[in-house]
Amino acid sequence: MRFRPLIVSSIALALLPLSAPAYADDPTPSPSPSVSQTSPETPPATGAPEEKVEEGLGVDGGTERAIVELTDPAQSAPVAGRAAAESVDVVLQPQSQSFMVVEGTAEELAKLAEDPRVSSIHRDRTYAPLDVSANLALIGADKAHAAGHTGTGQAVAVLDTGIDSDHPWFAGRIVAQACFSAVETGVESLCDNGQPQQIGDNAASAATAKCQAGGVNLCDHGSHVAGIAAGTGGVAPGANIVAVQVFSRVNDEDTCGEPTCLLAYESSLRQAMDYVAGLAQPVAAVNLSLGGLLFEDDCDTLPDAAVLKPKIDALLAKGTATVVAAGNEFFDGVSYPACISTAVAVGANDNADALADFSNRGVLVDVFAPGVDVESSVPDNATAVYSGTSMATPHVAGALALMKAAAPDTPMADLINTLKAKGRPYVYEAGGAQVTTPRLDLAAALAGAEPQPPITQTPNPDPGGSDPVPDPTDSSGPTPEPDPTEAEPEPSTSPVPLPTLTVTVTVTVTPTPSPSPSTAAAVCTRGTAAKKLSAKKWAVEIHRGSGTIPDATLTCYLKLVSKSSKVFPELTKASSLGKAYRVLKGTKTGKAKLDGALLTAWLNWAHGTNGTTALTAAEKVRMSSKPSTSALKKATKNILKTVK
Repeated sequence: MRFRPLIVSSIALALLPLSAPAYADDPTPSPSPSVSQTSPETPPATGAPEEKVEEGLGVDGGTERAIVELTDPAQSAPVAGRAAAESVDVVLQPQSQSFMVVEGTAEELAKLAEDPRVSSIHRDRTYAPLDVSANLALIGADKAHAAGHTGTGQAVAVLDTGIDSDHPWFAGRIVAQACFSAVETGVESLCDNGQPQQIGDNAASAATAKCQAGGVNLCDHGSHVAGIAAGTGGVAPGANIVAVQVFSRVNDEDTCGEPTCLLAYESSLRQAMDYVAGLAQPVAAVNLSLGGLLFEDDCDTLPDAAVLKPKIDALLAKGTATVVAAGNEFFDGVSYPACISTAVAVGANDNADALADFSNRGVLVDVFAPGVDVESSVPDNATAVYSGTSMATPHVAGALALMKAAAPDTPMADLINTLKAKGRPYVYEAGGAQVTTPRLDLAAALAGAEPQPPITQTPNPDPGGSDPVPDPTDSSGPTPEPDPTEAEPEPSTSPVPLPTLTVTVTVTVTPTPSPSPSTAAAVCTRGTAAKKLSAKKWAVEIHRGSGTIPDATLTCYLKLVSKSSKVFPELTKASSLGKAYRVLKGTKTGKAKLDGALLTAWLNWAHGTNGTTALTAAEKVRMSSKPSTSALKKATKNILKTVK
């Protein structure tokens, strides 16, 4: 029986203005990568109801959490009433918003799509916080501070896992807090009041009981990010902070790959961005150190960007940049929403002025910033050292706060262009071509100096080098149990070589309230192996104790697959090693055979081989509501060709 969640109606959001139109303080903007015309908030309704529903939504049975886009916010109440009458659970109904969130079966959602007031229905996607001194000197922040540039009068909005509000790094500068935390069966709110939303003091607290698991604070990511952007030891130590909790606690191993994880729902991000847009105080930048699906090309015209791009454009029109982590997958592209052209996509470099091996890179990355071994604030008045593009992103958000404070009348689009133009050029190969991307140089951007000389980079690590790999005794994945109906996997006839992973690993110790580095986390990234493995060999690797690839590496691979695929884990729930093993061994139906072939190919991609064109085509077949037997066989055959 389906559990019926509470229907949420947000009174507080009714007080917020809608997103602003066009570029308010520049009546004649010229086209540039930083500014584009604001597109409609909601796409127009299509003719046929089946065209309104996202592919693959509920095709394998059960209920799906989905966002229902409305043609007019005024239609929210009548559409919600119709949904309830047709047994579709309405789990979120924000006032003055052109969407609602529902939970229903494929049939129920298709029926709801027949309503002409509904323009489209798609998954309420989730996004994970990206894996997580000398960095300030490298970008010239120390010189900026010495010249009196601290960001006073501006604010940075951190949409993340909340904040330690009484941490000494933030003393007196947290000027606003809010929380938008989705709830459903197995998903709990991280708001201080335990509700799906809260605005006011302690709303974004990282000290709530739900942030704790096994004596570990799951919500430390947001405090670390905020500290880099605008903490006492950060880039803009005089700027104010707007802290917004956008994550939820998910207690589902099928979704997380482990018992508990934090995920941010799209619906929460949308509410949070509207909240920031409605604030009266100046906000120089919104920081999003999170990410979803991977993209090799600009995603502006794709359905994934249809909602967030207008919000990013509206913030830019108010003078607020949206700064987004490019991702840690060692990929020639970026994760969503960094792929949106009007966002500022940030990759990571190390303190030796070299590309971080884990960082995504290429033409979609706007700027690099320090993201290796960065010390910053974490809950309980402590500091920690983390690595990732999550850490690079707030360097840029803080830099824009300094620049906006120094030139408050300059349009944000111009400040972004200046920041990129004055950065130190990194020249490297990506996607088969030479790419030049600036590294943040705040001193040059503020002083108007000429950029430093270019540095030629070699982003591809040597597969035979000595890059560290996760400790095979340190498994972050659960113990997979073999399917009792299947025979134990046979040992591989020849040893499978360990992948050379490019990760950042430092010693983890208990945090202490001292300014010294105290904790660190490995960065999950693609491997660089040149050998493809068959489904049988991947099953050997994933079955605990029978392979040579560490469980931590395999769990990392599954996380990367879940970010790149629309089938995994949304249709198969194969986010844990045990579930992945069963998918690889499944042969009972045409869908099961295609799932096994797809997972094999995606694992090879994560291992460092294969492209994604054939995988994308096969996934469309898998997501079809009624794929024919011949279509499933053909798609499976095409995928198997890529793993030989």
